[in-house]
Amino acid sequence: MKTYLVLIREPDGRTLVPTEEETRQHQRDVKTWIDQVRENGHWEDGRALTLVGKVIRPTSAGRQVSEGPYRVQELEIVGGYMLLKGQDMDDVIGLLETCPIFDADCFMEVRELMG
Repeated sequence: MKTYLVLIREPDGRTLVPTEEETRQHQRDVKTWIDQVRENGHWEDGRALTLVGKVIRPTSAGRQVSEGPYRVQELEIVGGYMLLKGQDMDDVIGLLETCPIFDADCFMEVRELMG
């Protein structure tokens, strides 16, 4: 099986704040989904990311370090990642189609790891 990196992109958690119950329910739903993926042998790793970070960019004067996290669009952040195993990209996409992360207005980017 091949390994795929799934980047989870989501609304910026500093601007859109769900209720505590909405957060707890979403966490339960995601945990249930992960448990099912793990049982089927597709789960390798995954974690949420903090809302604190730095962006390092090359400039003509060297490196520029700015506050992060890196935003794909103004109100969107990379909120976490998963490493999933699958026969091919379609196999992993099939797993992700049932992921409750979409219920929180998130979307994902899937990339095969090289090597």
